[in-house]
Amino acid sequence: MMRVMRWMLIGLVLWLSGCQQPWNSPYPAGLSGEAVIFRAFSAPPKHLDPVVSYSANEWGIISQVYEPPLQYAYLQQPYALEPLTLTAMPQVRYLDAQGKPTNPEQAVYSEYVLSLRQDVRYQPHPAFIADNRRLTQAQIEALETPYDLPKHGSRLLRAQDYAYAIKRMGVRAYQSPVLDVLAQHIVGLREYAKKVSQDFEKWKENHPNGGFFDLRPYTIEGVRTLDEHTLIIRIKGRYPQFLYWLSMNFFAPIPWEVDAFYSQAGMKAKNLTLDQWPVGTGPFMLVENNPNFRMRLIRNPNYHADTYPCKASPGIPQGLLADCGRPLPQVETVLYTLEKENIPYWNKFLQGYYDASGVSSDAFDQAVQLSSTGDIGLTPAMREKGIRFLGGVQPTIIYFGFNMLDPVIGGLDDKGRKLRQAISIAVNMEEYISIFLNGRGVVAQGPLPPGIFGYESPPQGLNPVIYRWENGHLVRKPLTVARQLLAEAGYPGGIDPNTGQPLKLYFEAVGSGPDDQARLAWLRKQFAQLGIDLVIRATDYNRFQDKMRQGQGQIFMWGWNADYPDPENFLFLLYGKNGVVASGGSGVNYANYHNPAYDRLFEQMQTLPNGPERQALIQRMVHLVQQDAPWIFGFYPRSLALVHSWYHNAWPNMMANNTTKYLRVDTQLRVRKQMEWNRPVVWVLWLVAALLLSAVAGGVWLYRRRQAQTGRAAP
Repeated sequence: MMRVMRWMLIGLVLWLSGCQQPWNSPYPAGLSGEAVIFRAFSAPPKHLDPVVSYSANEWGIISQVYEPPLQYAYLQQPYALEPLTLTAMPQVRYLDAQGKPTNPEQAVYSEYVLSLRQDVRYQPHPAFIADNRRLTQAQIEALETPYDLPKHGSRLLRAQDYAYAIKRMGVRAYQSPVLDVLAQHIVGLREYAKKVSQDFEKWKENHPNGGFFDLRPYTIEGVRTLDEHTLIIRIKGRYPQFLYWLSMNFFAPIPWEVDAFYSQAGMKAKNLTLDQWPVGTGPFMLVENNPNFRMRLIRNPNYHADTYPCKASPGIPQGLLADCGRPLPQVETVLYTLEKENIPYWNKFLQGYYDASGVSSDAFDQAVQLSSTGDIGLTPAMREKGIRFLGGVQPTIIYFGFNMLDPVIGGLDDKGRKLRQAISIAVNMEEYISIFLNGRGVVAQGPLPPGIFGYESPPQGLNPVIYRWENGHLVRKPLTVARQLLAEAGYPGGIDPNTGQPLKLYFEAVGSGPDDQARLAWLRKQFAQLGIDLVIRATDYNRFQDKMRQGQGQIFMWGWNADYPDPENFLFLLYGKNGVVASGGSGVNYANYHNPAYDRLFEQMQTLPNGPERQALIQRMVHLVQQDAPWIFGFYPRSLALVHSWYHNAWPNMMANNTTKYLRVDTQLRVRKQMEWNRPVVWVLWLVAALLLSAVAGGVWLYRRRQAQTGRAAP
């Protein structure tokens, strides 16, 4: 037995000395030493179909897979577009009513000519094998992922793939959130959408089990291909912002073969759809999609020639050019792990198991210190770890929306307007930013964030419904003003005259964690100051989105990240024709706000170049929504991202979504730091082993003594 114990101790020593990664690592052995980026997601993405997807958490995935024609230059300020799958920026031709060339001022149409590169190939995928588009039900039943099929193919990108994507956008049943916006611009898109949507509904009646609804025979007047490498898109009049749209995932190419593959009967029942398994030409491909645990991107072996930029604008650290000219992407894998709570995610970041992290309110004091002037810096503990931070005011607005179709909270009459104004004064956004964001936000005065043309800072741009300017400072109006407005709305003291009880309003909430509960409790107190009873209706994010698209909510909190750096991209959130109910669920105006005066100004402002005329129109529009108060305008968040010393080339380009390809990790440094920060407390094991050895040795000694005594006593 002593010999056995001796070998056990030797084995323990060898095991301890042979560990190549910390005991508490959440990843398989050796993975931290590979070219992998470790990330987390807090909620499963609902849509990965580029025609449908319009949420930041979804674009974080699909922007690495799909490639629209243009992208934002990574290290350029101000934001600038550049070709991605094109040989050059699109040519723009101005035409008169007969389609003949004319000058821009007299243009009835604008034509964008897109010339495609001839070296862009799709990722390997079974859809490009003809036999895989004719699978039997038994074959489909055996699949867990598309990649379970043994044969995978590929082909070159064609201009027809971009045209096919626009055709998919026009099918109402697919619920593209930008169809009605783009139908105002692309010639013939509205007429095409009407016909193809009707045909699709008839086709569904004859194909109850599904199948491939082929869009290739259909045409859109303003979308045509000259050949496999040339696409022409004709739009109405002049619309300079159209170039920005060409950088968005809605214009990512969709091969007809992929549509046919996923349309096979039985695929949807197995969750094998374009909404779960995207197929693109980008630097990465999604090969694992378990939204309740993990998602994994790997390098696309067919990715076209692409290199790290060699130019950076003044003000951008020149050290970011160290990888100038290196082939992209610079990592092999991006691993996303589900982390529902902030604290476990933060702790794993500090242990080195995530490469980058935001800073939650719980971790703010541990990570960040504020100077007397309000400047943000890292704490000594973070600097000691070599952590650095990136930040700035984001081109984003977080707002509380009122459903303008609701009989209580909505409407443009004095009753609804004054009720919303009273609530807007009572909900103290300065307090919200201080408590829940640790000061990482700027109170919004209207729908436009800083950095977007048309934004005006106080005092010129203050919201006169909520604030006044006193002695050079922004001052929120007191609750007495809010209570007076509430009484004028017909609810004195917050009492509903129909019931004699406190007015009851409903807030559509997402999430139920400790952070969420604290925010909701705070929000209820804000309403209670007016005597209003706020009822919380909590649900998950997917159900929340469904309720919003159906116009079922009353009050909600949501946000908008700029798709492109133009005021139209924010002001169209309140354009009447974009109302989610008015558009059948495809719009982006979740408040369902519809003011004809605002809509007329929006249509005038939309196509104007930036200048005094456009600025004047924007001022009038902002003044209207300040008075109508379809939103509590909320705040513009300040981004604060922390990154480890081994995580290179990270830069906060707020408009670019496809930035993962630029990143690089020093894997040796990461492994070394993980080992250093996660050293096990081994003396406990040695103590246990010593006690165990002593106990066994004592037992052996007693056993041998008893045996010896028994032997002497025998006759």
